Amino acid sequence: MKNIILHINKAFDHRIRLGIMSVLMVNEYAEFTTLKELLGATDGNLASHTKALEKVEFIRIEKQFIGKKPNTRYYATDLGKQEFKKHIEALEKLIKNK
Repeated sequence: MKNIILHINKAFDHRIRLGIMSVLMVNEYAEFTTLKELLGATDGNLASHTKALEKVEFIRIEKQFIGKKPNTRYYATDLGKQEFKKHIEALEKLIKNK
């Protein structure tokens, strides 16, 4: 059981980060407004959690303007996808007690 715990990644400890990665695992990208709405997060809360995931290179952030409106898109990196899969697998093993 101790070895299972080693695969639980602290970067995904918060529910907002779990939500961000869950959305990005099944979508090519997600926009800031979409994540904010889906996760029920405030602007500042979402921004701090996306920055934390970007810092460990689990997501990539792309900012642009559409007309005069700012648009921010988030993409899961290959590293982020791999680490999130390991995290979920570890949680499943822990739940199943294997």
